[in-house]
Amino acid sequence: MVISDIHGNVVALDAVLADVDLEAVDQIWCLGDLVGYGPSPNQCINRLREFSDYHCVAGNHDWAAIGRIDIVEFNPSAQMACRWTGQQLSPENRDYLERLPTRIVQGNCTLVHGSPREPVWEYIIYPSTAQLNFQFFDSHLCLVGHTHAPAVFHEETSTQKFEITIPVADQPIRIDDNRLIVNPGSVGQPRDGDPHAAYMILDEEARIIEYHRVSYDIALTQDLMLEKGLPDSLISRLAFGW
Repeated sequence: MVISDIHGNVVALDAVLADVDLEAVDQIWCLGDLVGYGPSPNQCINRLREFSDYHCVAGNHDWAAIGRIDIVEFNPSAQMACRWTGQQLSPENRDYLERLPTRIVQGNCTLVHGSPREPVWEYIIYPSTAQLNFQFFDSHLCLVGHTHAPAVFHEETSTQKFEITIPVADQPIRIDDNRLIVNPGSVGQPRDGDPHAAYMILDEEARIIEYHRVSYDIALTQDLMLEKGLPDSLISRLAFGW
């Protein structure tokens, strides 16, 4: 199971976890940004840490919340949410975020938040960026987050042109012999025009990727954000998936 960009939205995270047969899941892979924007940073970290077999990499908001990167490039709403998040973190969870690696290789998969070239900050949105990044990992698959939008990038080879696939929920994608950069989308703040929480199942044995979208109580998360005094722009965008 692959999740990313939870962003302090424990209501969305719980909906995703409830949608999965966790007994059939070997491992949970989280591609960073557990916190930032949302109202429940400690709860999200604690929820992930309840699992015995999982891997998680650091995202830019995880580092920003603990002061490891400058937030000058964040927009004003993101800066406010980041400062608030940093104030909420328990000492134990602050230490946890501090120790997150920026890259993990699991079998034939590389896990990063942004890109294999720049794991914390770089967005893979454009074809040119994706093509360049294939030279920065050796595994068959590279799993990335950060953009909050599901996508599959196919490496260009002598027999196949570069291709971008926008996955459709519940329609399996077969993994062939060509290398892929794969983005599962966002659990807590989707930005592809669909407000439903996104996650992905990777079945390496069957060589299949399957995307899923889950409804959750957006109004509850918005109420929690309002209660915490988080910016209106961050509250309203959840309903639109943007």
